[in-house]
Amino acid sequence: MENTVTIGEKDAGARGATAASGSGTGTRAQGRAGSRGRLGWVAIVPFFVVVALFEIMPLLQLALNSVIGRDSETLGLENYIRVFTTPLYQQSIWNSVWISLLSAVVGIVVAFLAARFAHEASPRVRNAFTMILNMMSNFSGVPLAFAFMILMGNAGVLTLIGQRFGIPLLANFDLYGADGLVIMYIYFQIPLATLLLIPAFAGIRKSWREAATILQASTFDYWFRIVIPNLMPSILGTLSVLFSNALAAYATAYALVMNNYALLALQITSRFKGDVQTDAATGGALAVVLIALMVVCTLVNNYFTRRAAKGRELV
Repeated sequence: MENTVTIGEKDAGARGATAASGSGTGTRAQGRAGSRGRLGWVAIVPFFVVVALFEIMPLLQLALNSVIGRDSETLGLENYIRVFTTPLYQQSIWNSVWISLLSAVVGIVVAFLAARFAHEASPRVRNAFTMILNMMSNFSGVPLAFAFMILMGNAGVLTLIGQRFGIPLLANFDLYGADGLVIMYIYFQIPLATLLLIPAFAGIRKSWREAATILQASTFDYWFRIVIPNLMPSILGTLSVLFSNALAAYATAYALVMNNYALLALQITSRFKGDVQTDAATGGALAVVLIALMVVCTLVNNYFTRRAAKGRELV
């Protein structure tokens, strides 16, 4: 009996020791997990600091400037009334919208064809094509404007060729106006849109083509009734990115036309960096209008993207 009790006591002691050891191991694991969690929060603090200092605070400052009247110095819509009643600002908004929309639409059409080429090409050609697109997408701003001046400026290479051989389109092309801006915007829209569309083409299935062939569908039916409807969410998303990209473009336009053409981005900069005096109130209102246009574009894109995606999934 004594031996039995002794063995039972030993088993109980062993179980207690095991439980204590397991408890200690769990506590240490929880402690390590807690340390990793705290380390993760510490590591992400710089991100929140950058967002607060360079995005949230400037946005709040712009919003505050936009509702403090330039002349009355009181809260109100004085600055917005000035923006929407001054012909220069009205023309700037209109020019920015139509140039951005036109360059985005032309860019998405050309990019669609380029992405199709990349999708159907061999891996080696696709990699080389993607490398060229990456280089082109980073060629913008002042270098791009300078390159177009060399090619199509008043004494540009293509301009002189047009004058020499009697080609009116080249000889009389006005680079320092709306035509030049549209051409340059389209140029830097195409590589960006192509890079965004290439992954979407990877989702095209071979079974779609096989099914279309069995049903005797034409090439037109295959692309416009099967492929494009399924790619429409990606196409609309890319179109939204292109529109916003062109709407906020500044360096390329400023290097080409400076303040000689009415664009929203140029007017905003001129209000904050005037030659004589600054006008932060009007500049803030113009900036808020620009942000509102981008937000509206994004909301409209999300709406049509959801409608395009609904019921378009092929199994």
